[in-house]
Amino acid sequence: MSNRRSRSALFLMEQLIVVAVFAVCAAACVKILTYSYFMASDTRDTSNAIHAAESGAECYKAVSGDLGKMAEILGGKAVEADGNSTVVVFYDDKWLVCDEDSAAFRLLMVSTTPKSGTQTLLSGELSVEKLTGNVIIELTVATLGRFAQ
Repeated sequence: MSNRRSRSALFLMEQLIVVAVFAVCAAACVKILTYSYFMASDTRDTSNAIHAAESGAECYKAVSGDLGKMAEILGGKAVEADGNSTVVVFYDDKWLVCDEDSAAFRLLMVSTTPKSGTQTLLSGELSVEKLTGNVIIELTVATLGRFAQ
């Protein structure tokens, strides 16, 4: 009788070990899948931020540094603050242009060249960032521009 009982206990112990191994493997798989989801999300945001920055830089060059026209084309708004001209475009979490209330990302173009002369090399700092404060990409853009004296 004790021989039968020890075999049952041994079989039960083996089954518990197998279940524990499967639980550890399942936990590792869930962790890997969660990490890959967040990594894919960050990659998507980086890719879209690069696309938005490229569009902003090309638009700045196309309008010869006119931030008012740039804001109109990109769907943002031009702001004059502290003597600097700035364009702000807000994007929602699906990277569609939206208003500031529902925004998750922001493209910011700040002119760093004073408006003087008839033709000059204009430059500005362009950045795309999450509204939580994380800058995704920033670059300097330059173009030939014309300003009336």
